[in-house]
Amino acid sequence: MSTPEEDRPRAVRPLGPRAALVECADLHDAVAVHARLAGADLPGLVDCVAGARTVVVRASSTAALRDAVRTARTVPRGSAGTGAARTVTVAVVYDGEDLAAVGELTGLGADGVVRAHSEQTWTAAFAGFAPGFFYCVGDAEDGLDVPRRDTPRTTVPTGSVALAGRFSAVYPRSSPGGWQLIGRTDARMFDLGRDDPALLRPGDRVRYRPVRELARLTPSAPDPAPPVPGPHLQVGSAGLQTLVQDTGRAGSAALGVSPSGTLDASAAASANRLVGNAPAAAVLENLLGGLELTAHGEHVLAVTGARAALTVTGPAPWRPPLGTPFALRDGERLAVGAVTAGARVYVGVRGGLGVPPVLGSRSADTLAGLGPDPLAAGDTLPVGPDPGTAVRQPEPVPDPPAVPAVRVVPGPRDDWFTPAAVTSFFAQEWELTASSDRVGARLTGEPLARERTDELPSEGTVPGCVQVPPSGLPVVLLQDAPTTGGYPVLGVVHPEDLGVLAQLRPGRSLRFVPVPAPELDAPPPGGRTGDGAPGTAGATTDTPGNTSGDTPAGTPAGTPPDTPTESSQE
Repeated sequence: MSTPEEDRPRAVRPLGPRAALVECADLHDAVAVHARLAGADLPGLVDCVAGARTVVVRASSTAALRDAVRTARTVPRGSAGTGAARTVTVAVVYDGEDLAAVGELTGLGADGVVRAHSEQTWTAAFAGFAPGFFYCVGDAEDGLDVPRRDTPRTTVPTGSVALAGRFSAVYPRSSPGGWQLIGRTDARMFDLGRDDPALLRPGDRVRYRPVRELARLTPSAPDPAPPVPGPHLQVGSAGLQTLVQDTGRAGSAALGVSPSGTLDASAAASANRLVGNAPAAAVLENLLGGLELTAHGEHVLAVTGARAALTVTGPAPWRPPLGTPFALRDGERLAVGAVTAGARVYVGVRGGLGVPPVLGSRSADTLAGLGPDPLAAGDTLPVGPDPGTAVRQPEPVPDPPAVPAVRVVPGPRDDWFTPAAVTSFFAQEWELTASSDRVGARLTGEPLARERTDELPSEGTVPGCVQVPPSGLPVVLLQDAPTTGGYPVLGVVHPEDLGVLAQLRPGRSLRFVPVPAPELDAPPPGGRTGDGAPGTAGATTDTPGNTSGDTPAGTPAGTPPDTPTESSQE
C-alpha cells in the first residue's frame, strides 16, 4: 500500500521561462527521475541535470517544458529509473595525502577507510564542477561521512580519488579542491578521444578496486598542427580576449559540460545573418576591442555588438561601418579599435570559422578548457565554404540604455530570502564588478539578507541563474558556469536579456524587473503559453521548502570570495 508521501505529486519550482526544478524525496529519487527523463526521448528537452535532491529540466519551449515536468511527476517514487545503469570498476592505489586523517576522523584507521570505500557499491548521482566530475553516493547505511579540508588545496592532481560529506569522486583534471584525498587512479574520467567522453553517466554503479600500483603510460607527443589550407584569417592582435564561439553545446549538462556559446546571442546572430551564414556558424567574440585580422583569400565580414571604430588597411584604406557586410580582400587587415560603448564585439565571416568542433560545438569553454584556446597573435582561422546565400542589408547597431532593465523570473529559491531582500533586489540599481567574466556577472550593491542560513544541497543551474552567496551580493551565471551549484537562486534572467549583461562594462549599472513564470500545470486560458515576457500569463507552481542537508560545495584556496565557481569548485 502506498504512503501519502508516495502518492503526493513532486513539487515543481520555476527556473526561468524555459526551465524548471523538480523536487525529489532524496538523492536516489533524483537519480531515478533523471534516468526516466534521459531515456524518454522527449521532444524539445534540451537538458536535464540531477542534483542532490532535485532534477532541473530545460526545454526549448513552454509546451516542451510542461511535457518534461509531467513525465517527471509520473515517475514512481523509489523506482530505479530505466534500469540501463552500467557497473564501472575503478582501480585505486590508496595512498592519498589525507588517508590517515580520514582514518582518524572516522575512527576506522587508514585500513578501515580503504575497506569501507572499496567494499561498497557507489552510484554516480550527478556531475558538476568540471566535465566528468561525478558525485557518487555509497550504498552502505553507515558509510563514510567526512568534512572537507579546512584549507582547500590550490592544486589537486588529475585522477585523485577523494571524499567529501557522504560523496566520493575522482578529479578528472588538475584543479583547486577541498575534498579529502584518499587515493589515485589512472582511469580517465573525461576523454575527448573516446566516442563517449565521460567514463560515468548518472545512475551508473561504481566499484573502487584496490591495487598496489597503476600502469604508467607514456603519453604520445601531439601531432603538429597541419598548415591551414585555403582561405583563412590570421590574428595580428587578439586584444584582451578573443574567442571562437557559436550557439554552444547544449545537451551534455548531465556530464558536467557547460553550454558555452556566445554571450550576446542576438549580436552574434546578426553578424551571421549579415554575411549570409546560418545562425549556428562560428564567429569571433572579442572583449573591449583591440582585435586585428589579416585576410588570406577573399572574405566578407560583418562586425556587430559593442561600438568600436573599424579600419581596413591595404591598397585603399577605409573605415567600414558597424552592422554592415563588407569585403576584406586578400592581404588587407581589419583593425577593431577600442570599444566606446558596450563590451563585446562579434565578427562574422561568410562561411563561418572552420575550427574543429568539440562535442558538437566550436565554442571555447573558458572554465572547463573545452574547444579552441583563446586566440593569440599568429593564430590562423580556417574559413568554411561559401554558403551560397545572399548577404543582408545593413542592420543598425542600437545605443545601449544608460541603465538597462533586465527581466527576471523569481525563484526557485526566493523563499530563502527575507521579503525585504527580494524587494530590494528589484528596487535597487546593481553595479557590474571588474571580476565578471564568461562564468558569471558579479554585482555589487546593498547585500541581500537571507531568511534561511542553512546549506542548500547542490542542484542544477541554467545560464541566467542569479545565485546569492553568503556575502549577499548576486552573481548571474553565464554560459561557461558550472552545471550545478550550491547557493540559492533568487531568480533567473530571461534568456533574451542575457545579451544585456554581455554588453555591460565594469562600473556600469543595471536593474532587474520581475516577470511571471510560465504556468507548468496546464495551458493558460485561450491556449496561450507564458514565456516570462511582459504581459504573458503565468503562475508559479507548488513550492514547499524542504531543502536542508549536506551540500557538495567547497571553496578552493586562491578563489576570490563569493564567485560562482565557489559553489562548485571541489
